[in-house]
Amino acid sequence: MAIWDFDYTSVSSIARLLEENGLGMTKKFGQNFLISANVLGRITALCGANERSVVWEVGPGIGALTTRLLQTGASVTAFEIDHGFCRILREKAYSDVPNFRLIEGDALKTWKEVYEKEGAPDMVCANLPYNVGSVFIASLIENRCLPKRMVYTLQSEVVDRICAKQGDESYSGFSILTGIDYQNREALKIKSGCFFPPPNVDSSVVVMEKRETPLVPSEDASAFINLTRVLFAQRRKTVRNNLKALGLPSEKLDEALEKSGISPTERAEKLTVDQILGLQRALR
Repeated sequence: MAIWDFDYTSVSSIARLLEENGLGMTKKFGQNFLISANVLGRITALCGANERSVVWEVGPGIGALTTRLLQTGASVTAFEIDHGFCRILREKAYSDVPNFRLIEGDALKTWKEVYEKEGAPDMVCANLPYNVGSVFIASLIENRCLPKRMVYTLQSEVVDRICAKQGDESYSGFSILTGIDYQNREALKIKSGCFFPPPNVDSSVVVMEKRETPLVPSEDASAFINLTRVLFAQRRKTVRNNLKALGLPSEKLDEALEKSGISPTERAEKLTVDQILGLQRALR
């Protein structure tokens, strides 16, 4: 087995590779190559993969993080939407690497088939395109695909939302969604110069560790997630006004709010997980 020996830290090498393969930077896919060996090493260490690990990587690009994950001995399934990058990964980088598998296409559409056949991986590690990062994470959690660990490079603003606690300025429905099954922490800030081309936003790495005991019981999870989406649909509206979208009689809504100890004029960002869970059970 020979893993591709390519200098992922060299801008000129990357530019030459793209040119040789008739590829340009495609803005619609949010492509920014991570070129810092130090940062790549730290992200790999945060993933904690070993020869027993089953890893999903989303948006591998030309394989900077992929190569390091493969070097741990982990089995890596890479989801890549760019056909040009897929050609490089398949034909140049890992053509004879048995612990590498490529799934070509939009990860938002392809991950479910892999999950249905094989279950959740041990971990997901990804330098996610900023335009789809939060959507992909939400898709996994909403569909109850819950790896033991997830390590993402994302726009810092998104990481702030993932790590926010009730009462924080960044607290949102996404904070609740990502916090019911995971304990989250910002592990690393990345300067724009560590990427080629440099992005116009700040970047951070978030580590999401699966909780031993989720904040919401599994039998309540789907209904809880749906209710949270309704409550945060329009942040400027009160809890009661957002709940009207459920189409329930007014007296039913008022009764449920009173039973769960929530003021009808409260805003969703003021609610705790326990309050939303109580409301969900009262509505049921």
